Amino acid sequence: MTQIKRETKETKIEIIVDIEGKIKTQISTGIGFFDHMLEALAKHSGIAMQVYCEGDIEVDYHHSVEDVGIAIGSALYEEVFPIKDIERFSNVVAILDEAAVEVDLDIGGRPYLVYEMPVDGAIRDFDLELVEEFFKSLVFNFKIAAHIVYKRGSNKHHIVESAFKSFAVALKRALKYSNSGIPSTKGVL
Repeated sequence: MTQIKRETKETKIEIIVDIEGKIKTQISTGIGFFDHMLEALAKHSGIAMQVYCEGDIEVDYHHSVEDVGIAIGSALYEEVFPIKDIERFSNVVAILDEAAVEVDLDIGGRPYLVYEMPVDGAIRDFDLELVEEFFKSLVFNFKIAAHIVYKRGSNKHHIVESAFKSFAVALKRALKYSNSGIPSTKGVL
């Protein structure tokens, strides 16, 4: 279990991440749609998360979403690295009705994000460009590579939720136990 506290002029965040799922997941950012997506991430990854964020949401949601991504990524990094005895790679397509999003992951210590999600506009008052900001912050602080690619769909909520669920299940599979030692031909990651 890893706890991260992050405080800036724009946000005050406390996060606990438990990859064994032994704590109760509780999410409170003040941003309803974002809370819903983080709950899906925790549920489908099997990683329990307690996320509390007080942010300057009267300005907009950007600082809160980005900083929560930084904190979750940092906590996951502390939980997982140095890695050994995990699958490391995974690929998942999750669907929600008409929507499908594919996520490919490499938990290998080399941060990279490919984000091909043609969704724009907003869901209620949640600007959808923040989805990319969240994943960028999480991926770079977790030091993993992720490709998040839209396959099909028309409902914005379904598409974004498919991305979060695909990422979650891909993470769960990449972290699956494997008795292979360090999952690299180099012998080090």
